[in-house]
Amino acid sequence: MSNVGVVVPAYRPDTTRLTTYLSALQETLSPAALRVELDDPRPQTVEALRACSVPVDVSTSDGRRGKGAAITAGFESLAPRVDVLAFADADGSTPAASLADVVRPVTEGRVGLAVGSRRHPDADIVSHQTLARRRLGDGFAWLARRFLDIPLYDYQCGAKALSVESWAAVREHLYEPGFAWDIELIAVAGALDCRVAEVPVTWEDHPESTVSTVDTTVRLGLALLRSRHRARSLRHDRLHALLERSRDTGPSLVERLGVDAVDD
Repeated sequence: MSNVGVVVPAYRPDTTRLTTYLSALQETLSPAALRVELDDPRPQTVEALRACSVPVDVSTSDGRRGKGAAITAGFESLAPRVDVLAFADADGSTPAASLADVVRPVTEGRVGLAVGSRRHPDADIVSHQTLARRRLGDGFAWLARRFLDIPLYDYQCGAKALSVESWAAVREHLYEPGFAWDIELIAVAGALDCRVAEVPVTWEDHPESTVSTVDTTVRLGLALLRSRHRARSLRHDRLHALLERSRDTGPSLVERLGVDAVDD
């Protein structure tokens, strides 16, 4: 049985919901390591996690690193200790049982990356997003299917798992610190010939999400173009390889780690 490490990125989370979710993750998956990456945390949140009934590693950052940077920091910390890495959003929109479904094809060695999906025909939507959020999300997924070489129903669901071997391959090619990290992860994994599976999940939307719909969608669109470019560069596409040599991409996320994170 593979050892699984689970990272939960969180920015100003609902503390009660988060601790309840952590308990469910522990009971359902029995992970070898459970780690919360807290951005700009309230003191009471840190105290509640320290008092949590389940064993959990807590890492804090004084500022808001972004979802992608937080997950990357968590994966880097857990990778030496586990065989499979997974993450789930702190609001618990993906129940623990569904995250276990996402993890399973990786622990069984069938794929290198498993992507949870709210938009899969077999997904179970307990409560829907607002109409505006659904339309924007559906439109983005439609664009992503046409821009990327990995055709999925859903690229942004907050539940994914990958083998540590896959993480070792993709880690140095990830640059997006925010919500676009998911897109880049999938694009890079596909470019490196990692086997990808889409897994339908149960989904319960939480309307108090900190994601701004229109602004985030615009930023995701720009990140989609960057992710496509990086994936094509890794596939040695002549045009994209030439463009890559002519631009300064700056340091990758793993190269930027360790500036603000503090372990508790």
